[in-house]
Amino acid sequence: MSEPNERDGESHTNVRNVVLVVLDTARARSVSPETAPALTTLAEEGTSFENAFATAPWTLPSHASMFTGCYPSEHGAHGGHTFLDDDLRTLAEAFSEGGYETVGVSNNTWITEEFGFDRGFDDLRKGWQYIQSDTDMGAVVRGEDAREKLQATRDRLFEGNPLVNAANVLYSEVLQPTGDDGASRSADWIGDWLESRGDDPFFLFCNFIEPHVEYDPPQEYAERFLPKGASYEEATAIRQDPRAFDCEDYDLTEREFRLLRGLYRAELAYVDDQLARLRESLEAAGEWEDTLFVVCGDHGEHIGEHGFFGHQYNLYDTLINVPLVCHGGPFTGGGRRRELVQLLDLPATLLETVGIDDPELLEQGHGRSFHPDSDGERRDAIFAEYAAPQPSIDRLEARFDEIPDRVRAFDRRLRAIRTHDEKYVCGDDGFERYHDLEGDPDERTDLAADRPERVRELRKRLEERFDSLEASEAGGEVEMQAGTKERLADLGYL
Repeated sequence: MSEPNERDGESHTNVRNVVLVVLDTARARSVSPETAPALTTLAEEGTSFENAFATAPWTLPSHASMFTGCYPSEHGAHGGHTFLDDDLRTLAEAFSEGGYETVGVSNNTWITEEFGFDRGFDDLRKGWQYIQSDTDMGAVVRGEDAREKLQATRDRLFEGNPLVNAANVLYSEVLQPTGDDGASRSADWIGDWLESRGDDPFFLFCNFIEPHVEYDPPQEYAERFLPKGASYEEATAIRQDPRAFDCEDYDLTEREFRLLRGLYRAELAYVDDQLARLRESLEAAGEWEDTLFVVCGDHGEHIGEHGFFGHQYNLYDTLINVPLVCHGGPFTGGGRRRELVQLLDLPATLLETVGIDDPELLEQGHGRSFHPDSDGERRDAIFAEYAAPQPSIDRLEARFDEIPDRVRAFDRRLRAIRTHDEKYVCGDDGFERYHDLEGDPDERTDLAADRPERVRELRKRLEERFDSLEASEAGGEVEMQAGTKERLADLGYL
């Protein structure tokens, strides 16, 4: 393996560090100069990718693809197998063995050691905790009233270290900034870490979860984006339970969806300010000019589009088209690029930029470097998968007893192929859709019956890319800790 910043005997332009920031649940269509001025400035100074796509519509499989360069059916981390198996090499492992200090700060419960994402990290922190602990006191935060909060405290306080648990409750209930889900604390910690670290090059991963349900931005942010005449109190009183909405346990009006979109955009604005703080910390530490700084979403979100709330059960662009911006080294001043890229291209791109040669990581997947000087072939299509329903239909039935036929139909695997102009989606139950994106960018009109020859061509290409689309027999859900289950349930996953 080569030393950092060397490839084929040549020195790379002043990039020795890599920072990868994931804005959890950030969809491309909602990122703008209004909602994300810091990211917009970063794009203007660096390179923005207007056609970047996730491989999956939710956190676990999408991050697994970013870390391994593999599609969900290849890395196997999905709703039916909620763990990143240790026989796959990860991006953090490649950096670690390349001589880098590797640090991660995750604010999403899926991206922790419990689900196999700690491999290669010197330290992978839970950003929502004031003091790092195996005991998650998140159930206290999620309590609807004082009685529920008190009961959760009694249930968990003496698991592990009571003093640490009490400190985490005190922080979340009293000291944590209003409307913050860990981003401010994470930015603080990263700033302190940058000031005290040594001289080795570093790989830093950070997941900010604020744009994820529940949307609860600070009031001053919300008031910038709510419709005229709407109050913060009215907006935050709207029930936010995507799975209950799917199962027709309650309904949302178009006005309520407009208010929710306002809250969502406010969350993007809040997390964008934390992104600006990360840049300021890198500049203060004298590391900015030597750093490749990458920002992306891991998947998008439906907020009433196509009749959905949340990010499960389909592969519309609303869920898989994500922002992607790179700054530093060869990406500085790169402008806007329109070619198709995928998040699983990140390992190949990051390693090429710093000059690390890691054949095991690169050969296990299907990533293509989008480094400006890469001689690799550009993509003419991207692929996405929904390998298993999450939560499963069985879990929905256990929660709601009766579920609508519309929801029962979601018990299927989906795959999609998307070019610049077309998109085809098919399921293992015979479901299929075809869209002409030039005339139908919002994927409203299904033309599968009108274009049978083109549908066959795209279906064949999907089959050439993947094995036959059949329900996977692979299982392997992690036996989660109770606190993890509750945190994931709060995020709408269980």
